[in-house]
Amino acid sequence: MREGIHPAYGPVVFRDRAANYAFLTRSTLSATAGAKTIEWEDGHTYPVVDVEISNVSHPFYTGTARVLDTAGRVERFERRYGQRGQA
Repeated sequence: MREGIHPAYGPVVFRDRAANYAFLTRSTLSATAGAKTIEWEDGHTYPVVDVEISNVSHPFYTGTARVLDTAGRVERFERRYGQRGQA
């Protein structure tokens, strides 16, 4: 790889504030001036990025996603409006 054209790739903590969950990974997101940092379990300090949703709080992954009853909606529509064109 050529030097100077790639963004810095280093450890970053992503924190889901809604679920009070954080995980350490590597990313090209860099710490800007005045960025938040967090002391991780290993004693090192890493930049932290707050995210709105993660696999811990997403309804699909937690099993709380609502399933839409499309068949019931179609039947209800046909009961209401299906008789109009048959007169």
